[in-house]
Amino acid sequence: MRLRTLGKIMIKISILFILFGLKDFIYDFFVTTFIIDKNVEFKTKNEYYLNYNYNYIQNLDEFDINSKEDLLNLYENCIKDVIEIANHTDHLSDINGFVHPFNSFDTIETTYDSINRVNLKIVKTYTDKQIKEINEKVDEIIKDVVKDEKDPEKIIRLIHDYVIEHTKYDKLRADEQIIKYQSNTAYGVLFEGYGICSGYADTMAIFLNRYDIDNYKVASVNHVWNAVKLDGKWYHLDLTWDDPIMEDGKDVVLHDYFLIDTEELFKQDKTQHLFDEKIYKEAYKN
Repeated sequence: MRLRTLGKIMIKISILFILFGLKDFIYDFFVTTFIIDKNVEFKTKNEYYLNYNYNYIQNLDEFDINSKEDLLNLYENCIKDVIEIANHTDHLSDINGFVHPFNSFDTIETTYDSINRVNLKIVKTYTDKQIKEINEKVDEIIKDVVKDEKDPEKIIRLIHDYVIEHTKYDKLRADEQIIKYQSNTAYGVLFEGYGICSGYADTMAIFLNRYDIDNYKVASVNHVWNAVKLDGKWYHLDLTWDDPIMEDGKDVVLHDYFLIDTEELFKQDKTQHLFDEKIYKEAYKN
């Protein structure tokens, strides 16, 4: 009853203020009384949230609002950013590389209307069912392959070799766009035995995140691989190019692109691996 009475009183006060043209006073009153919280926290993190900060993207856990001007500036800047991102989908694709694969998306549609209401329509890369199956498979591989190994580099090598030994490069999809397998995802790699670069990179990222090893996916114009941070330094890790298609049909495991720095990466190849240093600054130069 008290809340209902308070609500009626606030409505009457608001009407009186509007009648007397005191809109700014009302705005200040409501913002100061009900909206401003200097420690606003976001409660939408799931279990695959990655608490890492990079040059290109940083986590925003709270924002400091001290005045009406701060609130208006925040709102105006957010709308500008939404409009810019909506018109430049490359930004969204780049951001995909910095999140856990289970939080990545296949498509995202951003719309906004004349009163600046923002709507997002997201199609995620992995279904809940696939996530459950992949996690169970990862548990199995860790138990049977990685076992009790504690050294991060040795763990990465064991996973690198296992994935390559159990996966074939999906040349049909890569060269002719004929889709028979979900090879662009970790599901295709782990359950169908076929992968293209995004599938290899997602699979490696899932394992790296399981071990809390800092990483993200690096994308060039038409290729994707992993960047990994070990002992304070960043290295490149490309399972796709370490799993070549041999003319005699044999499966081989290479380590040419196993935890190498950018200088070595460009010595090996500077066509498929030429990437934007502004986006992937950490991986470009330690």
